[in-house]
Amino acid sequence: MQKTWWKESVVYQIYPRSFKDSNGDGIGDLRGILEKLDYLQTLGINVIWLCPVYKSPNDDNGYDISNYRDIMTEFGTLAGWEELLAGMHQRGIRLVMDLVVNHTSDEHPWFVEARKSKDNPYRDYYIWRPAKDGKEPNNWASIFGGSAWQLDEASGEYYLHLFTRKQVDLNWENPKVRAEVFELMRWWLDKGIDGFRMDVINMISKTPGLPDAPVVSASRYQPGGLHYMNGPRVLEFLDQMKREVLSKYDILTVGETPGVNTAHAIALTDENSGALSMVFQFEHMDLDSDPAAFSSRASKRPWQLSELKEIMSRWQVGLGERGWNSIYLTNHDQPRAVSRFGDDGQYRVQSAKLLATFTHFQQGTPYIYEGEEIGMTNVAFPSITDYRDVETLNIFKELVEDHGLTPETALNILHAKSRDNARTPMQWDASPQAGFSSAAEPWIKVNPNYAHINVSAALADPDSIFYYYQKLIQLRKANPVMVYGRYELIMAEHPEIYAFTRALEGERLLVLLNFSGSTALCELPAGLAFSSAEVLIGNYPAQPGEDARSFVMRPWEARVYRLG
Repeated sequence: MQKTWWKESVVYQIYPRSFKDSNGDGIGDLRGILEKLDYLQTLGINVIWLCPVYKSPNDDNGYDISNYRDIMTEFGTLAGWEELLAGMHQRGIRLVMDLVVNHTSDEHPWFVEARKSKDNPYRDYYIWRPAKDGKEPNNWASIFGGSAWQLDEASGEYYLHLFTRKQVDLNWENPKVRAEVFELMRWWLDKGIDGFRMDVINMISKTPGLPDAPVVSASRYQPGGLHYMNGPRVLEFLDQMKREVLSKYDILTVGETPGVNTAHAIALTDENSGALSMVFQFEHMDLDSDPAAFSSRASKRPWQLSELKEIMSRWQVGLGERGWNSIYLTNHDQPRAVSRFGDDGQYRVQSAKLLATFTHFQQGTPYIYEGEEIGMTNVAFPSITDYRDVETLNIFKELVEDHGLTPETALNILHAKSRDNARTPMQWDASPQAGFSSAAEPWIKVNPNYAHINVSAALADPDSIFYYYQKLIQLRKANPVMVYGRYELIMAEHPEIYAFTRALEGERLLVLLNFSGSTALCELPAGLAFSSAEVLIGNYPAQPGEDARSFVMRPWEARVYRLG
C-alpha cells in the first residue's frame, strides 16, 4: 500500500457558522477560527475541513453558492481567509475546502443569465425540461421534500433542483460547465489549499432522459436516487477532473457519495486508477432509520451492534489494500455521535472515549467533528421555532401535515435526527452563550448543557475526552499499524463487544469495545498471543490480577492491546 500524508492525517471538520464568533454578531467567522488554531494544534490534528465559506444567500447554510471566488460577508473577507490559511500552514495544519459543484445558488450569475431566455448562452449550464401532462417533467422528489422541479414562470420550463429550489443542479453533460468547475478548482489550489471535500459528487451524472423513479410510496413524488446517484458518466467526469486538475497537485480529495457500495468506492479510490483519495459512505448513518420512511431523518429505530459490525467490517475488508476509507461517526449533517452511538447521560465520557477509540483504530482517515473531542451532545429544543435547518423544518411540516403525527411526536424524532444537533454553537466555556459569542442571541441557540460540557472544563481535567483524543492522535502518528494495518473482525457473534485486530509487518493490535451500558464478559479466542500483551490505551484504569483471556469489561469500556 502506498504511504501518503493524507492516509496518516487526522481531519478536524469546522462548521464556521457555529465555531467561534469574533465580532459579536452571533455568527461564527474566519477570525474566530484563526483565534482557535492554537487549540486545534494542541489537540494534534493536521488537516482542517472547512465547510463552505463562499458567497451565498444561505438557503442551505452556504451549500448554495452564488460566487465561488469570494467569501461570505458575515464570515469575513478573502484577505481574512488568506490570513487564516497562512495561520494554518504556520502550524503545520493543512486546509481542505468544500467543493459544491452538483448545484449552484439560483442567485449565481450563471443562473441569473440562464433564466433570461431559452437561447441564453448559459441556459445549458443547468437542466431544463418542459412540463409533462401539465405537471413536473418527472416524479422525482427533492431530497429536502416536495418536487425536485421548479417552474420558471418566465420561460414556462422547469429546472431541476435535487435539494432546495434555490440549489439548481448544474448540467455536467455540458463540457463548458466542467471547464468552469475545473478552472475554479485550480484557482483555489493555486492559492495554496490542500484539497477538497466534494459535496454529493456522485450525483453529477443523471440517467439520460431523466425517467420517472420507481413508485415506492403513496406520495406524489418518489426518491429518484436510482437515476442520479452513481450515474452513467460519473467516473468519466471524475477521471477528466483528475487528468486536468487533481493529478497536478499533492492534495487530499474526499467525495461525499451517498448510495455507494464498496465496488463504487473502489472504482473511485483505487490506489492506481481512482480519481479520489477517499469517499464518505453512509451505510452506518442509516442504521437507526426506517428504510420505508420518506427521509432517513424522518424516522428512528433501535439498531443492533451486529449491524454496525457487518457494515464497518465489509468496508474495512472490501477496500482493504485497494482503496481508502474515511472514518467518521458524525458531521454537520448528522446527529452527535455520543447521543446516537453512545450514552450521552451517565456514561457520556466513557462512551465518547470508546467511540473515539473505535474510529481511530479503524483503517482509514479519521474525521473529528467540532465539539466531538469534548463530547458535545444532541440538543432537544422545545419548539420547532428554535430550529434553523431547512431540511428539519421541511420534515417537521411533512410529518405533521402529510403523515398525521402530532407536533410532539415529530419533535421527538427531530430531537434524535435533526441536522441542527450538530450545528449548535461550539461550547468553549461556561460563560454566557458558551463563550461562542458576545451577542445576546446567536444565530441558533446554545445547547443548555454548555455549563459543564465545554472546552475550558476539558482542558482543566487531565482525564477528559479532549486529552484522550490527543493521546489517540499521538499514538496514530507513532504507530503505522494504526494507519496501514490489516483489519480482521473477531468475536463476530458477541452481542455487546466489538473486537478486531490490526496487523502490519509482524505487529498486531487487539481492540476491544464494550458497546453497552452494562458489564460484558469477554472470552478471547485461542490463537491470540496474549501472554506479553501491553495495554496501549484504555478509557478505564487497568484492573490488576485479571485473567488474560477471560474478563469482565465495564460499561462502555475500550481497551487496546499490543500483542506479544
